[in-house]
This record gives sequence, structure tokens and C-alpha cells, in this order.
Amino acid sequence: MKATREVLVSEKPGETGSFDVQKIREDFPILKEIVHGKPLVYLDNAATSQKPRAVIDATMRYYSADNSNIHRGVHVLSQRATQEYEDARVKVQNFINAVHSQEIIFVRGTTEAINLVVNSYGRSNVRGGDEIIITTMEHHSNIVPWQILCEEKGAKLRVTPINDEGDLIFEEFEELLNERTKFVSLAHVSNALGTINPVRRIIEKAHSLGIPVLLDGAQAAPHTKIDVQALDCDFYAFSGHKLFGPTGVGVLFGKSQLLEAMPPYQGGGDMIATVTFEKTTYNTLPYKFEAGTPNIAGTIGLGAAVDYVNQIGLDNIANYEHELLTYGTEALSAIPGLRLIGTAKEKASVFSFVLEGIHPHDVGTILDREGIAIRTGHHCTMPLMNRLGIPATSRASLAFYNTKDEIDALVAGIYKVKEVFG
Repeated sequence: MKATREVLVSEKPGETGSFDVQKIREDFPILKEIVHGKPLVYLDNAATSQKPRAVIDATMRYYSADNSNIHRGVHVLSQRATQEYEDARVKVQNFINAVHSQEIIFVRGTTEAINLVVNSYGRSNVRGGDEIIITTMEHHSNIVPWQILCEEKGAKLRVTPINDEGDLIFEEFEELLNERTKFVSLAHVSNALGTINPVRRIIEKAHSLGIPVLLDGAQAAPHTKIDVQALDCDFYAFSGHKLFGPTGVGVLFGKSQLLEAMPPYQGGGDMIATVTFEKTTYNTLPYKFEAGTPNIAGTIGLGAAVDYVNQIGLDNIANYEHELLTYGTEALSAIPGLRLIGTAKEKASVFSFVLEGIHPHDVGTILDREGIAIRTGHHCTMPLMNRLGIPATSRASLAFYNTKDEIDALVAGIYKVKEVFG
């Protein structure tokens, strides 16, 4: 991909820019796929997003021209690969407005990022009788690691409730905070409901009591600007594959003073300074937390994805996706027998729904025959489904390359589902 993409957004005096979704779609080869004889309508972006040609090319370029292990190599390929890898770290630093590039730890994804914090910070700081606060809407990745820690340490996991619309009840969160609370961990945006949590208020309240906060940003990073300094969060985690980058790479941001004090999560190569059989000393940040050969190609691809998103502009993305959200909410709400699950006041472009008398898996199967890709099931949020009194939902989740025509196709597909089931 060329260095500039000025064709994507055309500016006019007094306007924020017009969004040319058709030109953007040309950058995504997979969107030309035909599924069951019909054009692909890809509405499963909360599970993973599609990749622009710029990301595909960056990954292929590494393997075809620069393939080498990074760091400590004196030959040309190693030096080039190392430079691209570390350039990606700086791109991510700027993308989320971290103070230092050393605060950016590359991991396999959001799940590993949370596990790193649990196993390093959590094991060092949580004791018997302590409490950790999460919310009802968490992904299993932000529940199970904390449960394991609590069982090991004799600590207690406390859960902030939500209302029937899917909003977090802030007053209940305040009630849970006390002198035993040692950590707060929650989703910035719910993967199952699209709810955008009031994270600034939560962080301010927790910090007033000296409690650190981790934000699971897997569903936020592709849709809105992230500024970790403005948020003042202590940790922020997100995945490359949801940000139009490769699978198998993700990011943990942590404040330098916290990361410096934390022990390594894994032992091995590159995370050490010196090794003897008697004692090992550890490398500096961020390498202390990056044991072994990383996903070099994936990290370079993530850097390309960040460049691509920046060229379009997250404000443009957010504005366009809000239009789609409004349009889709009205269109889906008009379907008899369809109930939207998750109608929070502030939400991202996710439509979870149930159809009266029809199992979500049947909905997804029939929509697939129409070329429409959605996700069905509990979305790794089984406690949330239990709270809502449903076993599963059908979930259509949008990205900036989706269109109103695709929402119309989803609506038409749902009517076909209803016809099948009479």
C-alpha cells in the first residue's frame, strides 16, 4: 500500500470529512468472496476483523525479504527485522498515547495480556482476604484468570451488576469498593452487548482509594481513540486481529513504575540480562516480559494495521459506525419477534438479538446460506447470559467497511429465517 490514502476521506470547508466506504472496501480482498453463491456479508467483526491489503503485504514482505530472528543479530536481515519490529512498538505507543515505548509489551492477544497481569502483578500483590472487582459483562478471559488467582490466594472475586439494558450500575460498583479491594479489571466495551463502560469514572473512583485498574480494550481499540494517559488506566490490553491486523499478536500497556516492579511472567531467551546456574538477572522493559521468539511477522503486520487505521482516522471511523449503529438499531427493532439484547445508552456497533422461538444457532446457519456471517452462542460470556436469562444470542458486529446495504441484507436474511420456521 502506498504511503498516503487521501482518497479515503475528502475534506470540505466546515465539515469533518465524508467517508467513502466503497473505496475502503477495495482495500480488503476477502470482501469480494462469494459464499454459497452470494456476495459475502461479513458481520462477525467482534470475533475477528478482516485484513486490508497493506497488512497482508507487510506480513508477506517480512517473510519474503526480511525473515530473520530479531535482537542480537549482527547480520543485515536481523537488523532490518529488528528495526521493523521495534518501529511497530513505537507505532502502538503513539496509537494509544503511552508515555514510553517500553510500556508496550507484545503478547499473543488480550487473553495473554490479562493473564500476564494476573500472574505477575496479581500473584505479587494479592493476599488472602483481598478482593478483586470485575463486572457481569466480562469475557471469560477477564473472569477465569482472576478466579484461578482468587482460589490460589484465598481472595474473593466481586462482580459489579448491570441493569436490564446492559448498563453497568455505577453506584453498585462504588458500594463494592472497600479497604480490601486490591484490583479492578473490566471491559472498556462489552463484546456481547456493545456497552461502552464509564471507564474514566471507574478509574477515578478506584484511584481515589489507591486501587489499580486494567481495561480490556479488545472491543474498543478498533472503534474509538484510546488515550491511556487521559484515561489514567494502569494497564490496557487489546488484540491485533480485532484491529485489522494478524492473529497471534496483541498488546499489554502498563505504567512503567508498575511494570518495573513486576516479576517476569515467563522465563527464557531475550527476557534475561545474565544467566548462570546460580542466578539470573532480568532484561530491561519491555523485554523482561517478552520471552522467546515473538510473532515477528504478526507484530510488523500490527504496525501496518495501526498505520492503516490512522490514515482513515478514528474519529471518521467512530462517526461512520455510529451512523450504521443507528440505522441498524431502527431496522432490526422493526422486525416482529426480534428482541435486541443490550440497549445501553452508550454502545458500540454490536447487535445482539434473539428471535422468538428460534435458536440462535439456527439463525446463524440459515443466514450463512445467504452469505451472511454472524456469530451465535454465548460469546464467551456465560455469566452474562445467565444474568439475562437466555442461553445465547445471535450477534452481528460491524466494522468501518460495512454498509447500510449489508444491514439491509441482514434484515432480509432474518425474514427468511422467520419464513423457514413459519
